Amino acid sequence: MTKRIYLDHAATTPVRPEAVEAMLGCYSQADYNASSVHAEGRAARALLDDARERVARCLGAKAKEIVFTAGGSEADNLAIAGTARALANRGRHLVSSAIEHHAVLHTLEALRAEGWEVTLLPVAPHGSVSPAAFASALRPDTVLASVMYVNNELGTVQPVAKLASTARERGVVFHTDAVQAAAYLPLDVRELGVDLLSLAGHKFYGPKGTGVLYVREGTPIAPILHGGSQEFAKRAGTENVAAVVGLRCALELARRERTEAAAGVAALRDRFERLVCERIADVRVNGAQASRAPHISNLSFLGVNSEQLLVRLDLEGIAVSGGSACASGAVEPSHVIAALGLPEPWTRGVIRFSLGRTTTQAEVDRAAEVLRSAVADLRMISSAPA
Repeated sequence: MTKRIYLDHAATTPVRPEAVEAMLGCYSQADYNASSVHAEGRAARALLDDARERVARCLGAKAKEIVFTAGGSEADNLAIAGTARALANRGRHLVSSAIEHHAVLHTLEALRAEGWEVTLLPVAPHGSVSPAAFASALRPDTVLASVMYVNNELGTVQPVAKLASTARERGVVFHTDAVQAAAYLPLDVRELGVDLLSLAGHKFYGPKGTGVLYVREGTPIAPILHGGSQEFAKRAGTENVAAVVGLRCALELARRERTEAAAGVAALRDRFERLVCERIADVRVNGAQASRAPHISNLSFLGVNSEQLLVRLDLEGIAVSGGSACASGAVEPSHVIAALGLPEPWTRGVIRFSLGRTTTQAEVDRAAEVLRSAVADLRMISSAPA
């Protein structure tokens, strides 16, 4: 049986062995409550404090600016709802983009229902936010802006440093969802100039159910989970020390390998797109004219239904996505593809291929060949007389 090919790393990455080993060691040595004052609790606290310090170093931050969460969605929720509510007395206007992850968009919708006003910026046809449009959207009552670092469907890199600088000049807190950036792009929060930054462990080969929210010292934020005073009273709940240690291990390795990994994955993505465009007519590479993270390739196939193509590829042993994982069950075009303003025929057959650190040239070559055959078959079926 032919080995399956996994090209859905933007949805999740497999936990790398080093992170698993670090977690197993923690489970066997200090699987206790880090808030307890006895010796066992202090051992767990020592591991938690060490992980926090090392994660902070990966981000160019201070340890007290790192809040561990149960994932990227929670980090986004805390950043946006927590900061907005903490600043409600200053203003009730929020700015974001039309192509954010649902963890951001749905949080903004919840705040809108509470009486907040939300401005969602459109994007250019190549999937980028305009710095000029961003600056124009900021108002005297704007308290928070949130624009993602890398789009999870297109891979487009947003001008976060420029946007954050503009926000700071206007006294607006700036958050970025950096979930898709961690494995391949720089994450120094001082260079980016952001006040808040979200990460998810399972996007850079760490364990699922782990996340990080960087909160610049002095940034007002109210907890959205209530209970104990863990995580500097910003996130209640007994810390999952072993999972945090696994996240720390994976993030350190990602930082160490980032430059080499990005170059290798980018070369494979470019090869894959070249092969597909050479072998298949009427293909569009969405976001190709913008700066892109190296691991995501979003392709539109004219005359093909994305759901049928997904099934065909899966049966051929290739795992991909029709968009973001959270919307993969939807048949209609995702909000990201809709925001590009593509002609309707180009929105029906959209597939996201996302490569990873273990992807090989042989795998992308086979994926391109299987794709050629699958698209040809589906086009023949759709054009056949009833």
